Amino acid sequence: MRYAVALVRSILFWLLFVLMSSISSIGAVISLPLSHRVTIWFVRIWAQSHRLFCRFVLGQRIVVEGKMPDAPVLYVFKHESAFETIEQPMLFKHPAVFAKEELFSIPVWGQAARFYGLIPVDRDGGGKAMRAMLGAAKAALAAGRPLCLFAEGTRVPHGQAPELRPGFAGMYRLLGIDVIPVAVNSGIAYPPRRWVKWPGTITYKVGETIPAGLPREEAEARVRAAINALNPPEALLEG
Repeated sequence: MRYAVALVRSILFWLLFVLMSSISSIGAVISLPLSHRVTIWFVRIWAQSHRLFCRFVLGQRIVVEGKMPDAPVLYVFKHESAFETIEQPMLFKHPAVFAKEELFSIPVWGQAARFYGLIPVDRDGGGKAMRAMLGAAKAALAAGRPLCLFAEGTRVPHGQAPELRPGFAGMYRLLGIDVIPVAVNSGIAYPPRRWVKWPGTITYKVGETIPAGLPREEAEARVRAAINALNPPEALLEG
């Protein structure tokens, strides 16, 4: 019975979310030659709709433990599902989110994402791609935008704690900015790569700010521990 209810809720959720995604993407693209602010507005409406659907259709409650200042720092998020990627425009006014290069090839959505100011991550692009990514990150910081990175590189099931990908260390060293790590346990109620979602509480836990200039090993260890703060204690050992 519980599964049947969750299935019905999930079907309704996906119907509403796909419809809203289509409307928001088309609106964002149409507004490209008109106004950057309008594009940002459409993206925020998309994220707000997703949160409302999660709350009132799926029965999910979102809790934030700690503060996430809308400032030009590097945020590193735990990545358990698509939930926290969609949430970024709800957490910040105009975040610069690092996103996989292949996502920008999605029709309509990719155009809107590029104009919005997401930063493409081309893992196979070598030094040229790294320089482009670094330039985009510096431009975002100069505009007062927070950088948002999913340093594990892909969605990780709840309870797992893989090592961070090398991209984090490069950005941390080259940008020379503070890091705010954020744990999230979205994988419990919003499991990755599964259509059926569940009611429950999704928590963001903001860790202590990690200052710029630390040795790579120390910075990585502190970030990894902080973003896995909502995992079982043994997850870091197993990871």
